[in-house]
Amino acid sequence: MPQPPYAAPRLRALGTTALTALLAASSVLGAAPANAGKADRWSVPDRAWVTITGHGFGHGHGMSQYGAQGAARSGLTHRDIIDFYYPGTTWGQAEGRVSVMISADTTDDVVVLARPDLSLRDTAVRGRTLLPDNGAEQWRITVARNGENRVAYRTDRWRRYATLEGEGEFFAKGRPITLVTPYGERTYRGRLRAAAPSEGSRARDTVNVLSLEHYLKGVVPLEMPALWHPEAVRAQAVAARTYASFERDHPRAKHYQLCDTSSCQVYGGYDAEHPASNEAVKATKRLALTADGKPAFTQFSASSGGWTSAGSFSYLPAREDPYDDHPGNPVHTWSVKLMDTRLESAWSTIGDLEQIVVVRRDGNGEWGGRLREVTIIGSRGRVTVSGDTFRSVLGLRSTWVTFKVTERR
Repeated sequence: MPQPPYAAPRLRALGTTALTALLAASSVLGAAPANAGKADRWSVPDRAWVTITGHGFGHGHGMSQYGAQGAARSGLTHRDIIDFYYPGTTWGQAEGRVSVMISADTTDDVVVLARPDLSLRDTAVRGRTLLPDNGAEQWRITVARNGENRVAYRTDRWRRYATLEGEGEFFAKGRPITLVTPYGERTYRGRLRAAAPSEGSRARDTVNVLSLEHYLKGVVPLEMPALWHPEAVRAQAVAARTYASFERDHPRAKHYQLCDTSSCQVYGGYDAEHPASNEAVKATKRLALTADGKPAFTQFSASSGGWTSAGSFSYLPAREDPYDDHPGNPVHTWSVKLMDTRLESAWSTIGDLEQIVVVRRDGNGEWGGRLREVTIIGSRGRVTVSGDTFRSVLGLRSTWVTFKVTERR
């Protein structure tokens, strides 16, 4: 999955010739340095501060978003940026529709505000019905106790309008529709469907069905600041379009393909759109990356910290990233200071914390790279966890960290 960007902008120039040389030099994965398997150990006194210093923000696979900003400010185009972060992929095209589950709508109905040209579609029947201008404030698709999908409108109260043979969806000739959720009103392009998660279920999920290009308009400004360098935002548009295409080929559920959270890509619909990011989507229209003739898995994260992390495909290599370190990147290097009791409460079975042992790293960059395996040793026992688990439990920005232990007085 992509991972949070947002913290802010980045760096230094490499021209096209230098970029080509760097691409050749920092090839895929490579052999880990000798210190990759070395265990680093920190003893912890009875009362201690544990200072954790790290590089980067996120999993580090694929494109660094701060790196893209730094590269763009150095003069690279969006194609240069994409070619650097996803080596071995091929430029291609992606189009069509996507279906996105709207997580904010937790009710078993779909309620929208009335608007001109609002139409209703019964998925079991051809065509659409233009809803009347009858003074309604809201329209609703809901499920009756007998399982029927029913449509109603609200004036002074809810009034029944129709019973559907299939599922229902609202549409307004491609114009935005305002969805009413328990958390407020949100506006979306395309169609809003009341979809059953399984056959015979009376539950309903709200699913937004819309073109890939319109979907991206609601994604790009939430994954990267729209006012960053235009070439960086264009690179984000290409990565996001490709990622969505990959997810569409590997749908999350039978009734939708994508979610609207960081588990997929953050999607905010029409309300999230920004003119600058819309321009980036338009400028890269249909451009996407392929690998072996299929959409590539174009993961990205906020900051590589100066070295990307190997992902699950050859075009997601571990490689030195010269663009990530620049004055606009506040998470290239970071630090947090924790009391020893924070680790003791996180792994309560160990008792009093006595040692932190880094068992394995990935071998790339300062300190031997990202954590692969960590052992926490205490007075009553020890626990060994993966680097990802260690990061998650303590809420760290990345797994590329080192430690400093000092006595707490």
